[in-house]
Amino acid sequence: MDDTESTTTSADENTGNLCDNPTRDTLAEGLISLLKPTVDQLDDRVRATRISQLELKQQIDSLNEELQKVRQALNDHPDLDPYVKKLIACKQRVTVILNVLQTTQDRLNEIRRMVNKEKSVRPIVTTVPQEPEQSTSAVVPDLGSIN
Repeated sequence: MDDTESTTTSADENTGNLCDNPTRDTLAEGLISLLKPTVDQLDDRVRATRISQLELKQQIDSLNEELQKVRQALNDHPDLDPYVKKLIACKQRVTVILNVLQTTQDRLNEIRRMVNKEKSVRPIVTTVPQEPEQSTSAVVPDLGSIN
């Protein structure tokens, strides 16, 4: 071979070979037939995703409108904090009164218990009515001995 002769083919020759080469055409058709279902499926899924995103956007817009209505409704109502504070103060006062009543009831129960205990210990004292006809030496119970 001569050094002046080129062993490479020109770009024009390669282009001609690509179009006329049945093996390459068959290979390209095989690759396309393999990739086309995947590309079509991906395209369908992208389309479905875009539709879902549009539906989601509509639902978000609807929710935003509802939240705006709720915010307006809340702003139209009076502030309830002072009333809540009053209720808490009333609850505290009722709790204090309940404690006082409970202590008083406990004391009364203790007094009642002590009175009942004292009644069971003391003999029953009956007073005898004095008649004017009798002498002053009538039997009078000694009240000093009863404690």
